Amino acid sequence: MSDPSGASRILRTARSREVRTLGLRGRFPSDLYHSLLTSSWPRLFFLIICGYLGANALFALGYLALPEGIDNLRPGNFGDAFFFSVQTMATIGYGKMAPQSTAAHLLVTAEALCGMLGTALATGLIFTKFARPTARVMFSRRAVICPLDKVPSLMFRMANERASQIIEAQLRVMVALDETSEEGHSVRTVHDLVLKRAETALFAMSWTAVHPITRDSPLFGHTADSLADAGAEITVSLTGFDESLAQTVHSRHVYLAEELWFGHRLREIASRHPDGTLIIDYRRFHEVEPLSRLSERASERA
Repeated sequence: MSDPSGASRILRTARSREVRTLGLRGRFPSDLYHSLLTSSWPRLFFLIICGYLGANALFALGYLALPEGIDNLRPGNFGDAFFFSVQTMATIGYGKMAPQSTAAHLLVTAEALCGMLGTALATGLIFTKFARPTARVMFSRRAVICPLDKVPSLMFRMANERASQIIEAQLRVMVALDETSEEGHSVRTVHDLVLKRAETALFAMSWTAVHPITRDSPLFGHTADSLADAGAEITVSLTGFDESLAQTVHSRHVYLAEELWFGHRLREIASRHPDGTLIIDYRRFHEVEPLSRLSERASERA
């Protein structure tokens, strides 16, 4: 069925399921600035290059449409017209070719104005993307569900990849589940997950988040299969103040149902050197191990 409003688009959030929205205006080009600002660096540079080449090609066609409008421009030569347009837009002015009619002067004036506006727009976009404060936080690829202090708990960990420290860091975790209301309606419900520690005064190296799965937890009674059937998505949002940037930074991550491993635990990454130095091995940061292996090692030590 077609969208009656004529506006439909597919929206894909980071690592989440694909969602098609109907009845909304598309981001591009109605919200051009925001679309470009949130684009990846390769896509932004690609669009800038395409826009630059396309604008020069259009002006080149305009110069070709003006007979004898440009001095020393070979008639019908698109290359001459294109590179004259490049010189005009970049205000280079080598002097070999020059406008010699009123129409050509007006077209050069319009192109100079467009070049100035385009340069200002590209400069503003690039500067804004560079200046935006972001946190470089590494999240473990998997979250595990295993007993902690005899209570089943959801656990995942984070690491600060920058040398700077994040102070007054706050963590919020939510789970989205497909549920059925008492009236029999299918609804997508978002629940907050209560953490053992939701904030820390100093986030410098690593942080393991723990959510006890008690009777009050929305994950209570769920299995790996039931979470997959419910389309479970756990969204993690971290905010804090970067002391080097002197600005608030943020980071987020999404765990899908297949990335929640039952009966596993996160491998230890911290150890002590014989001289007492604390060692954190980030090579094992994403590794998990089954609880049976942990029991085997404990029995061997015994």
